[in-house]
Amino acid sequence: MMRRGKALLEGSRQGSVDGNSNLASDKELVHKCNSDPGGGRALGADARAQRHRSVSGALRKCVLTLDGYSYVIVASPPGGAGAPREEAPRPPPPAAPRNGSPKQGALTIVRRSSSRGKSETCPPTDEQLDQLDLDTEHLPAVDTPDACDKAALRLRYLLRQLNRGEIPAETLQKNLQYAAKVLEAVYIDETKDRRDAEQPRAQPTTLHMRRLRTPCWARCSVEKPNEAKPAVARQQSAPTLVFRRLADEDDELSEVQPDAVPPEVREWLASTFTRQLATAKRKSDEKPKFRSVAHAIRAGIFVDRIYRRVTSTALMQFPQDVVRVLKTLDEWSFDVFALHEAAAGQPVKYLGYELLNRYGMIHKFKVPPTILENFLSRIEEGYCKFHNPYHNNLHAADVAQTVHYMLCQTGLMNWLSDLEIFATLVAAVVHDFEHTGTTNNFHVMSGSDTALLYNDRAVLENHHISAAFRLIRDEDCNILQNLSRDEFREFRTLVIDMVLATDMSFHFQQLKNMRSLLSLAEPGVDKSKAVSLVLHCCDISHPAKRWDLHHRWTMSLLDEFFLQGDKERELGLPFSPLCDRNNTLVAESQIGFIDFIVEPSMGVCADMLECILGPLHSSSKNSTSTSGQEPINEEAAETHKKFKIKKPWVACLTDNKKIWKEQATKDAEARARLEEEETNGTSPPTEE
Repeated sequence: MMRRGKALLEGSRQGSVDGNSNLASDKELVHKCNSDPGGGRALGADARAQRHRSVSGALRKCVLTLDGYSYVIVASPPGGAGAPREEAPRPPPPAAPRNGSPKQGALTIVRRSSSRGKSETCPPTDEQLDQLDLDTEHLPAVDTPDACDKAALRLRYLLRQLNRGEIPAETLQKNLQYAAKVLEAVYIDETKDRRDAEQPRAQPTTLHMRRLRTPCWARCSVEKPNEAKPAVARQQSAPTLVFRRLADEDDELSEVQPDAVPPEVREWLASTFTRQLATAKRKSDEKPKFRSVAHAIRAGIFVDRIYRRVTSTALMQFPQDVVRVLKTLDEWSFDVFALHEAAAGQPVKYLGYELLNRYGMIHKFKVPPTILENFLSRIEEGYCKFHNPYHNNLHAADVAQTVHYMLCQTGLMNWLSDLEIFATLVAAVVHDFEHTGTTNNFHVMSGSDTALLYNDRAVLENHHISAAFRLIRDEDCNILQNLSRDEFREFRTLVIDMVLATDMSFHFQQLKNMRSLLSLAEPGVDKSKAVSLVLHCCDISHPAKRWDLHHRWTMSLLDEFFLQGDKERELGLPFSPLCDRNNTLVAESQIGFIDFIVEPSMGVCADMLECILGPLHSSSKNSTSTSGQEPINEEAAETHKKFKIKKPWVACLTDNKKIWKEQATKDAEARARLEEEETNGTSPPTEE
């Protein structure tokens, strides 16, 4: 078939230009060959008359059908008289040589789709849409012209069915994924455009590949070499490929896929009009590009519009009060207590869902919305299992929101991959799952089953991880069901590292290791260690929040400590620090916690973030300054050399510590009066 197609095409080319056609015997392939577009005479008997008319100014046209496509080969005389109206604009022919040799003509090859001509030139009818099959198993490759047509037709049908509410979620998801891949396959090589613009018009031999706005047309215009040149010179002046883009699809000869153009035609085009086969593939690291920002924006708006429709129908519905509270989700001192009230006691369910959806994790990792809702609901139930005053679902939501602030507001998300962001958010949600309201030391001292299971090492943290992954194994809660094996291993490793790092017994060693790493001349921070430190700092960050929030968290934590102290008294165990409700100095303990734990932790975390995000910030600054008009002086460069992140916690820590010191002074005075009264045996004076 390949040899026959090549022979037929070669014969048609010779017959169109020289008038010696040998295609008369192949009547099933050759439809017509005329001196004008409307005639119907066959090739063969009228070859001499056709040659005479081509010399006198008419054009020769031959149409053949091969593998579902019509190939129109048109030979035009010098000057381009009688060019077909549907032909794309062509550059002027090269100037005639000085020795007076005759001007050259041109050969135009037009490809039409014989089976899709009408459907692509007009919008699909309702009957065509009703007959559309949404099966995605036999769709064409995403980087072919047919794929654009299929995707457009399917998107029209999906919009229509969404309005009716008659589209299954799985079918909708598969077709949207196919349409998105088609959009991603659209690109243009801008360097070829610039080279084309700079190339002189009078090239000896030029092949112009154009795609018209009509999806089913593709053209190539060929200018013959100057016949006045010697034969050797003509051989050395190889045809030059010049690509011009008139639409948003791929139209380079080197990128034409086998199912878009038959192999015979592909080989013939490459071997006839180039010295080499133009079949080089795009480099793997070369990302697709849209022709212009406007095209990218239009495509983005269209996809976003459909995505919002899908979100409104398939994703979980949020109460209006929850939506109102979540508008402040990007603030450092987010009021999670208000979210708890608006969400009717389910802050983890709504906040976890919002974060995973906002970062695109639901779409990127194909998390079924129902499965995610079940998972978050079960996680919330685990946090409420022991009715803890502090380590409950409120604390989980607060830590997850604080992690979101670190990811979003500092720019850390730009340093992490999608899978790393996914693992960080999930680790924040599950980091205290099924917390017993007691410390690791209590489990070890009391010899609990959990301590025996994990050999007294990070008892609670190991349980949080193990219980969370056991929950994920349930079919109804498996949010990782569409991850590959390698992705699952990486995800699990990251979550384990992050949650284990929340064990306070590792606190000082963790800070020491990070300080040592940052002190190096060229520090290289491991991503797992970075996100682990971030989660640990967010876990103890409530003293760095607004006073009203911090004070409420402090009272809840003390209540939980005192309950543990009561259990220790019952078991005859010594009181753990801050667990004796009769001898705990609240203000002093909080001042010490801020000075020795929270403030140093936030300082090291900020230094780490500035270290790892500084190069990203510098590269963006350099690209911006390079494109600008004004040069940057040395003083300005030195000013922007050190990248700084916003640190809203600094002011909160200062204010909270000041209030606690005032409270500590009052408490000390009250204790002094009480001791004096006990010593003197008198009652305290009353204040008027």
